[in-house]
Amino acid sequence: MPRGQTWGGKYKRRHRGIAQAAGGGRARAQLSLTGAWTRPDSAAARMLRWLIGGGREPPGLAEKSPLQTVGEEQTQNPYTELLVLKAHHDIVRFLVQLDNYRFASAGDDGLVVVWNAQTGEKLLELSGHTQKITAIITFPSLESCEEKNQLILTASADRTVIVWDSDTGRQVRRVSCFQSTVKCLIVLQRLDVWLSGGNDLCVWNRKLDLLCKTSHLSDTGISTLVEIPKNCVVAAVGKELIIFKLVAPTDGSPKWDILEVKRLLDHKDNILSLVNVSDLSFVTGSHVGELIIWDVLDWTVQAYERNFWDPSPQLDTQQEIKLCQKQNDISIHHFTCDEENVFAAVGRGLYVYNLQMKCVIACQKTAHDSNVLHIAKLPNRQLISCSEDGSVRIWELREKQQLAAEPVPTGFFNMWGFGRVNKQASQPVKKQQENATSCSLELIGDLIGHSSSVEMFLYFEDHGLVTCSADHLIILWKNGERESGLRSLKLFQKLEENGDLYLAV
Repeated sequence: MPRGQTWGGKYKRRHRGIAQAAGGGRARAQLSLTGAWTRPDSAAARMLRWLIGGGREPPGLAEKSPLQTVGEEQTQNPYTELLVLKAHHDIVRFLVQLDNYRFASAGDDGLVVVWNAQTGEKLLELSGHTQKITAIITFPSLESCEEKNQLILTASADRTVIVWDSDTGRQVRRVSCFQSTVKCLIVLQRLDVWLSGGNDLCVWNRKLDLLCKTSHLSDTGISTLVEIPKNCVVAAVGKELIIFKLVAPTDGSPKWDILEVKRLLDHKDNILSLVNVSDLSFVTGSHVGELIIWDVLDWTVQAYERNFWDPSPQLDTQQEIKLCQKQNDISIHHFTCDEENVFAAVGRGLYVYNLQMKCVIACQKTAHDSNVLHIAKLPNRQLISCSEDGSVRIWELREKQQLAAEPVPTGFFNMWGFGRVNKQASQPVKKQQENATSCSLELIGDLIGHSSSVEMFLYFEDHGLVTCSADHLIILWKNGERESGLRSLKLFQKLEENGDLYLAV
């Protein structure tokens, strides 16, 4: 039976919030062994967070926070049941989806655990690393291959990379020839190779043969990698973006090679996030809040935004100094994209940058009490975010109805300045309303379950949401209405098998 958390029976939300706050993390750990589903806490959320040490500010300061809150019932939040999973002994930093019903978790204890996303059952525990895991990725098999098993690649601070069989948990091979910690992994499925990024960039085949590598790039190492067209990859190394091109074997040259093509030096500080936007562009974000959208073919800047976290047109000197003193408040930690927008996690806030208009169309400057670490786009114009404060929040992008431009006063009163606006002032306002579509991010769900920083999450269309945290726990958040229907269906099927259903009729 999977391990879970329960409070048992039906109860008022207020009573549950007080009970959790009084019990703190200790009660949570004891109750997580019973293996039953429960409903997540939504009442007394602010008090619970700072009491259990989730990085919240004291109550006095929290009351002054402009943090948006949602009603207690949360009618638009489908995640009304949760299951707590416990197998790790340290911070759980990574989640990766294996297929439609399985995922793997990894963290600072060096373990990799494979779970069933529907039931929460622990399927496999992979032990082989001696230090924390720094990267994890899946390596699906090619359609042409006879073996259809999917591989899991994990890198660790022990300077090794291990390849695992995701079906059996068998350790396929270990590579220990690295001179530094591998910080990122990427698979180029079309070429059937994978790359490891540390102080240098290495190219490997499925059998873990080293095909080629670069020379020492930087002591800081490669923080992240993405694939772009023409057999190229982009590597973030400190403030720089380096474009590398892979040269596959040919009749004239039977060996693999990797060439440095170009260095892009447009960022003023370290690059924290790098993702593909589409087949035409990718986006990068830095520690000082720079957002740059690049062309994937010629690597030129398509759009640059430096002050998008503060939409005011002008900043005085004191405001600028204040921003610089709090760099963490403007650091871009993560991106997610769709065909129209780039969604950015900036400090504690969320921003929606429209690709066509090249401007911010919606924002929540204080979406969480602490830095937002991970975001993802959900169906139906929804966005989900998690934070260092231990919370997971669901947002909906809504269009605001623009008010009609106010008419310019005319006649006697306008001559003496009694009009509310003048013609010159109204023109730019009217033009801005015509050329921009203003949207808002509305909070529709607040998931309170973790007692410490939520590192990331996975979204399963059929099985709900999975979150991992610094509290060593993983939580499955379930659609309560869907789960209730499934339980009822199983009950009727069981009664029908035993013949009890017809007896009752």
